[in-house]
Amino acid sequence: MAVKAEFVPNQQATERVTAHVIWMTTGLSCDGDSVAMTAATNPSLEDIVNQVIPGMPKVVVHNPVLAYENGEDFMRAWYDAEEGKLDPFILVLEGSVPNEELSGEGHWAAIGADPVTGQPITTNAWIDRLAPKAAAVVAVGTCATYGGIPAMKNNPTGAMGLADYLGWRWKSKAGIPIVNIPGCPAQPDNTTEVLLYLALMLVDLAPPIELDDALRPAWLFGRTVHEGCNRAAFYEHGDFAREHGDHRCIVQLGCEGPVVKCNVPYRGWVNGIGGCPNVGGICMACTMPGFPDLYLPFMDAARKSKVTTIPARFTYGPIYKFLRNWEIRRHGDKEPKWRKRGRQLETGYQPRHYART
Repeated sequence: MAVKAEFVPNQQATERVTAHVIWMTTGLSCDGDSVAMTAATNPSLEDIVNQVIPGMPKVVVHNPVLAYENGEDFMRAWYDAEEGKLDPFILVLEGSVPNEELSGEGHWAAIGADPVTGQPITTNAWIDRLAPKAAAVVAVGTCATYGGIPAMKNNPTGAMGLADYLGWRWKSKAGIPIVNIPGCPAQPDNTTEVLLYLALMLVDLAPPIELDDALRPAWLFGRTVHEGCNRAAFYEHGDFAREHGDHRCIVQLGCEGPVVKCNVPYRGWVNGIGGCPNVGGICMACTMPGFPDLYLPFMDAARKSKVTTIPARFTYGPIYKFLRNWEIRRHGDKEPKWRKRGRQLETGYQPRHYART
């Protein structure tokens, strides 16, 4: 007899835990990831903070872009987290981490002021204070994950990703590695989904998060742009766009989709709609650790792309396209012959058990 398994939330743990999210936008950042997150729909930020999802604990998000509070009222959460009053909390960094050893007598990035000296507290100092006490640490956006545009070669700030600053093998006090959610900005639902996952982990309602070698959530970044792109079949046919605005594969216009790990083409941008190649934009590899230096210049087709597209254009591509069009003409684009007007019923089908011997 089949037994129907039911999910029973740990109600006591859910009611007991309040998960605070200390969100720092004070890296070298444009705040784009915070702004993008407001467009999330699955789940939405409102779903998370209002506990709409069954079984999840209460979540309080302290984000400078979204908060009503300001000044010392807003910074109170930072001091409480440092003193252990908000345990457990998730530390989120948006923006790349500067190398303050290069800043001389000044500083590159800071939030809040020291109550004793009145001097700004640098982003690096807050990371040093809060990361060891956090249940989980998350880097959102390519700047925070791998350094991004501020970390381009010869930048004066010595910018780096959070894993470069804390160490790629660093783990939180709960044993969780740094979680990277790259993107410029990060896809909104990717951000909220990971926050929800970590919140459920805090109340033992989710297994340990699975990350790839670049510390990205494996289920979100396991496929390439090309594998989820609605233009991929044109590549297979050797049918490539020659100019922007063309509906065919845009690899020869500079798209890096075949080698980039990103789920935007099949997840869309807002409520399943949009996404770079879906609307005609090339993939610039913004979710990759080597972005942007290793993918410049953006609008030029990579040398490797020109080489790999030659077989598709002149060997198997035209053959695949011809055979599929032939099959469409022969079968798929015609109605069955019995669909016609007349006095005699013709089904074109005779079940085997009625067949005469």
